[in-house]
Amino acid sequence: MPFSRFLFTWGGLLMASLASAQSLTVDKKVAKALQQLRPDDFRAHVQYLADDKLLGRQPGTPGYQLAVDYVTQQLKELGVQPAGENGSYVQRVRLRRAFVQPTTTLALRNAQGQSQPLKAGQDFVLYPNPEEASVQAEAPLVFVGYGISAPELGYDDYAGLDVKGKIVVVVAGAPRTFPSTIAAASQHTMSVLQNAASHGAVGVIVGTTRPKAALPNLKCGAYSVLGPDGKVAASRSYLSGSGVKVLGNVNAATLHALLAASAIDTARAFTALRGGQPASAALGHAARAEVRSTYQDFDSYNVVGQLRGSDARLRDEYVVHSAHLDHMGIGDAVKGDSIYNGAHDNATGVASVLEIARVYAKLKQKPKRSVLFVLQTAEEMGLLGSAYFAARPTVPRQQLVANVNTDMPTIIAPLLSVVPLGAQHSTLDEPVNRAAAYLNLVVEADPEPEQNRFIRSDQYSFVKAGVPALHIKYGNKTADGKNDLDKTVKAWRELTYHKPQDDLSGTFDFEAGKKYVQLNFLIGYQVANDPQRPRWKPGDFFGGRFGQQ
Repeated sequence: MPFSRFLFTWGGLLMASLASAQSLTVDKKVAKALQQLRPDDFRAHVQYLADDKLLGRQPGTPGYQLAVDYVTQQLKELGVQPAGENGSYVQRVRLRRAFVQPTTTLALRNAQGQSQPLKAGQDFVLYPNPEEASVQAEAPLVFVGYGISAPELGYDDYAGLDVKGKIVVVVAGAPRTFPSTIAAASQHTMSVLQNAASHGAVGVIVGTTRPKAALPNLKCGAYSVLGPDGKVAASRSYLSGSGVKVLGNVNAATLHALLAASAIDTARAFTALRGGQPASAALGHAARAEVRSTYQDFDSYNVVGQLRGSDARLRDEYVVHSAHLDHMGIGDAVKGDSIYNGAHDNATGVASVLEIARVYAKLKQKPKRSVLFVLQTAEEMGLLGSAYFAARPTVPRQQLVANVNTDMPTIIAPLLSVVPLGAQHSTLDEPVNRAAAYLNLVVEADPEPEQNRFIRSDQYSFVKAGVPALHIKYGNKTADGKNDLDKTVKAWRELTYHKPQDDLSGTFDFEAGKKYVQLNFLIGYQVANDPQRPRWKPGDFFGGRFGQQ
């Protein structure tokens, strides 16, 4: 990249240079605003949002509305302008909770026409259909391996197969040869559904190779977002208008029996798949599925504020700082507590966005591009609020240039290194590296790629909308030099994550929270001032899949 690309002289606020090593020089006014951040302000946001009176901030409840009111008031006090619907700070998100009725059935039929009913909850589960209360599908079964088509990587489970009008059987996973972020995205349920639909399938049945793996628990229902037309606008288990009527899961024994009945050596087939060799084949069975669903509909809200940019041309483009506002509400009691407060997950992320807004608000000279602050609903229900916003933003969709998301930064120890999840796929890695160096933070590779964190938070909704996005997580560096923070986090997660114990009485390092704010601000601020939009890397998997929207 030429040196001039990274020279920012506008307003004297921010200058960056790229020589033998990347460096960032920040104007004194910006540096002062960053230093004036107070960990106590960060803590105060967390204290309110994780208070018992908010009852776990579950969408559709009075507790969630209290959270909406709080962040709206905070944005108003900072001088952030409304950017929601109809001049407000909110975007309505109509949520549908769908339940499968006991009369839902799945039966297999072998080549001799003999029918074998499967036991619901033991052998299989079927997802509710959020658009049709009663659906049926009866069709031959075809095993399509992982259900992945990735010509970019020379892999296609559907090569040479005709699955039009059939039900495909897939095994959850991805080849070991796939990079971790691509593997996570490729085996995502919606990716598998979309690929099946593009090949004309009418149903998808997902199996597992792990004998002790539990089937998905759908007793609490499955959530979707409805658009103004009443059709599903976002879901993690349904693709509106696709022709795929049925999605379900079967246990390992059922999957093995299906393959064995068609003379498929399961050990050999699964070994081939893991090694990147498709093992697809028609099966000697057909299946008949009947799904009956009921619905509960309710409203929730994304909160959206903006600070307008200063450049006459670039102010109509937007950098998005986001975090999810919701958590899990009231659930099963653990150690006598049933309120899932979500202090780390994700009151700390919301606090980060509010404090980023505070820094921007203090700057008399605003960046060239406008900045959106988006606090999303229904992340815990499947990234639904962010999926709806990314697909139907309250500003022109093509004007979204980047997303910097914060989800559970896990501030339980000093922040000495970071993992920029997703940054490697676009030129966002450049502002990340410069900002991290400025703050004396080491940039590391993901210490826990098996967690699939890149696709598990709201930044992935923006990626799927074609917007370069990232999510900063902790790295492994520790003050004692052991550099094993992941071990501490794993132990903390076992006791705290998605439990009532995630409240303000737990472990927090609010100085680390301040540093997260500084880092995410500097990343977004550089993007907001760069004459060029962030770009997907040449040949990047996600840029190729989503970048042309």
